[in-house]
Amino acid sequence: MNLPKLSDLDDLKGAHVLARLDLNVPVEDGEVLDDTRIVAALPTLNWLTERAEVVAACSHLGKAKGAPDPAFSLRPVAAVLENCLGRPVRFIDDCLDPAVRELEPGTLAVLENLRFHPGEKANDAAFAKELTDPFGFYVDDAFGTAHRAHASVEAAPRLYQRGRKAAGFLIEREVTALRRVVDAPEQPFVAVIGGAKISTKTEPLKALTEKVSSLLIGGGMANTFFLAQGLEVGRSLVEAEMLDTARAVLEEAAARGLDLQLPEDVVVADAIKDPHRVEVVSSHAVSADLMVVDIGPRTRERFARAIEAASTVFWNGPMGVFEVEEFAAGTLAVARALAASRGFTVVGGGESVMAVDRAGVVERIDHVSTGGGASLEFLTGNELPALVALES
Repeated sequence: MNLPKLSDLDDLKGAHVLARLDLNVPVEDGEVLDDTRIVAALPTLNWLTERAEVVAACSHLGKAKGAPDPAFSLRPVAAVLENCLGRPVRFIDDCLDPAVRELEPGTLAVLENLRFHPGEKANDAAFAKELTDPFGFYVDDAFGTAHRAHASVEAAPRLYQRGRKAAGFLIEREVTALRRVVDAPEQPFVAVIGGAKISTKTEPLKALTEKVSSLLIGGGMANTFFLAQGLEVGRSLVEAEMLDTARAVLEEAAARGLDLQLPEDVVVADAIKDPHRVEVVSSHAVSADLMVVDIGPRTRERFARAIEAASTVFWNGPMGVFEVEEFAAGTLAVARALAASRGFTVVGGGESVMAVDRAGVVERIDHVSTGGGASLEFLTGNELPALVALES
């Protein structure tokens, strides 16, 4: 890839810059619950504000449906950003407010949620033109949305020539780390894939069978593989419509001589909330009245040994019902195994990032991605619309 970098921008003296960031953080009752993505944006914002006259940050937040919704306002995010930077941040109530043309020199602004306008998700060229028109420069540092063909990340950068647009430091780091995994991963390469559904990770699973020496599968998706092998899964989450896909992955792995590992033991329970029965059983001995909620202790040890022997490790997706403390042990065990690894380790977004944070091992992971979906698309080899638009 030949992404334009911040250092490739023309002289920013007197410039007004639109910075597309990923400020899509959890907000509840007006309070930001996790500022990880805000903190990740700081290096690019600091670099820009030191050089440009005006910087306006824009982002989406939550599942706003093309109209203003106070529950998805970026106002609380602007307040946290102000605190992180230790400088004033002006909040603009509408990303298309004409007031952005009149911002005073030295202003750092946060524009209201892009998805309050239907043109954002529709990748509408007219919306992109109106959004970008007040700004002579454009910077994209929102890797978490790089796989979406939305107006602010796909149509918008196409309105700028080289020298006037760039990828921020976060995207630069993401691409560098993920290319190391995709282009020439040092072997043995171990991928740990979890989460609830195969359907969201079909292409990445197929791509990984061509790259890895070991594929470790946990989480709800393992139940579908169990069912594909004819095993009893009780009341566990499964995707019956994905059985053929699971069989195809198993067959491809066998044909390639790939070490594909499913859990040999699992934690089962009669309920996720307030369970009365919680047991560890063989994956071949799940009773019809129980559900799989985590990988078992033998599987945790086996997965840890595979990770320990790896030179490259990629992890995406929890090993069980991670949000319930009683069923988080498997996911946390994988997080600690990655932290102890001497290989190059990459954690691919979402709940996996929450796990390494909860385990207190973030600083011991080589790269923690801010974009779960984007990192999987990159791993699969698919073009990411935002990156293609930056290169064009």
